[in-house]
Formats: sequence, C-alpha cells, structure tokens
Amino acid sequence: MTRIARPCLALALLAALAACSDQPPAQTPPPAVEAPPPQRPETPRPDQAALRRERAETAREAAARAEVAANSPASRTMRDHLAGVEQALIARGRLRTDDGSDIAMTPEKLAEDFVEVALYDEYLRQGGKLISRPTPAPLRRWQQPVAIRLEFGDSVAPVQRTRDRADIADFAARLQRVSGHPVGLTGAAGNFNVLILNEDERRAIGPRLASLVPGIPEGDIAALRDLAPQNYCTVFAYSSGNSPVYSQAVALIRAELPPRLRRSCVHEELAQGMGLANDSPRARPSVFNDDEEFAYLTRHDELLLKILYDPRLRPGMTEAEARPIVLQIARELLGTEV
Repeated sequence: MTRIARPCLALALLAALAACSDQPPAQTPPPAVEAPPPQRPETPRPDQAALRRERAETAREAAARAEVAANSPASRTMRDHLAGVEQALIARGRLRTDDGSDIAMTPEKLAEDFVEVALYDEYLRQGGKLISRPTPAPLRRWQQPVAIRLEFGDSVAPVQRTRDRADIADFAARLQRVSGHPVGLTGAAGNFNVLILNEDERRAIGPRLASLVPGIPEGDIAALRDLAPQNYCTVFAYSSGNSPVYSQAVALIRAELPPRLRRSCVHEELAQGMGLANDSPRARPSVFNDDEEFAYLTRHDELLLKILYDPRLRPGMTEAEARPIVLQIARELLGTEV
C-alpha cells in the first residue's frame, strides 16, 4: 500500500515536535481547578488594652501585698538596722565598688588565697549543728550547668523583683564568662535556688526548704530560719553522697537589705555557691573577707574562679594535690610564667 505523506503543519505550538504523526493530536485536558481551602474560624485577637489593664491590676495587688508584708514590726526593725549598717560601712570607706586593681598581687599570694577560700569550709558540722571553724575540704565545683531559680517572698515589691532579676541575670552571665562554666537564670526548675525573704517569711521557711532540697539537714534549715542579724545572706551547696561535685545549692538573701549590701550579697553568695566556700581575713582584694572592704566581686576573685574551673584541677583534690597546680595556673594568669 502506498502511504501518502501529509505535510507537517508549522504551528508555533508544535514547533518542538521532531516529526509528524499519523495520529490525531491528543486533546489537551482542561486545567485543574483547585478547590478553595476550607474556611477556618478566625482566632479572636487578644484585647491588648484589656491585657494591659489585667497586668496593671496584678502589679497593684502584688505591690499592696508587699507593702503590708514588708511593714511588719520585725521587718521594719531589720530594714532600719541594715540601712544604718550600710551607711556606717560606707562612711568608714568600706563596701568599695571598684575591682581592687590598685592592690598588687603575686602568684604566690593568689595561690595561697585560693587554697584558703576553695579548699577549706567556713563551718564544721558537729552534733547536727554548724560551728564557725575553718576546716580542710576537698576541691568542689559544679559539673552540670548551674540553673539559678529565684523565689521571692510577698514582701518584695514587683519593682524590686525586676531589679533583682536583672542584677542576678547580669551576674550569672559574668560568672559564666569568668569561669567558663554554664551559669544562667531560669524561670523553670533550677538547681541553685535563691530565696529573697524578709524576717517573717524567713522564719517560716522550713517546710519550703525541705521541699526545695530533699534531705536537707535539719541544722541547715535551722541556720537559714534563725539567721543571726549580723549575717545578711548565706548559701549552702550540696553534693550527692560523698561526691565532691555539687548538684544543688540554696542561697538566702534578706529582703530588707539596702541597695549596695543587697547587690554585695548577690555577688558573694552566688560566687561562693560555685565552689569558693570559705571566707579568709587574708584574702585581699576580695569579697571573701568578712571585713566588708569590697562590696562586689573583684579582679582577684575572678582569678580565683578561673583557677577553680581550670580543667587541670579535679573535684576531690586535696590541698597537697592541688597546690602545685594552683600555683602554676596563678603564674600563667598573672603573666609571670617563665
């Protein structure tokens, strides 16, 4: 059979075809029509003005509760006492706010201060009680990240809570930067609880402490509950069993403290809770000295933290094991290594 060729049609639409076809062109299917998405009910937008009114009302109620709680006879007496203490210390040239850089340091002195502050306890446990007596102790520090959780008594007004949170968050960042160990403020469950309470709230804190730190010794509860007037703040750090690694800490700061003493307590107790557990009358320039010469963490104290978290040291080291390494690190930090 003779096949008669049909000429190709030079249509622009078919220009890409390589040859003609005997089959009739396939019909192009109609374009698909997308069904419109199902209509969802619009989520009502929150009334911002109502939210602001609600927050303002909550703040007013908290401020009213704080005013009542803070003006108990015991709390007023303590607040007046502490205000007088701060004024007297400042008048005597104490509570310095500089970093002590004008005071010369040697590696030997820095190493000796580290041994006294980090390798001794400030208190001795005896018969379930705490006795103020420097006692040799192994090197202790944290291995897990330190999550600081704040808890305020009703006596602390909302404005003061905001200031305290900002100060503690800033100082936590400084501790992390200096030590190289993770430290931060958390809004969830933490392992380093900081309680800011007035006289009445502190005296009733026993059950709460037992809940926050399961197994906390009764002597520690008594020490926190019955804090002597000359103690403005304190901290207890805990390990599991006989481990030299901290797993929990609780610090207590008096809510009645005036600004400089209040911030001084934040610096001293949080830094001590990192593992610099002791105070020494020979440590200078330092907040780890009961003479109150310096209010805030000094350059000397930052170097102590750097030494404490240096990887060449290990939790559990004794003074004899740690001392030569500490001196080596101190020489490096002060730039006198030869």
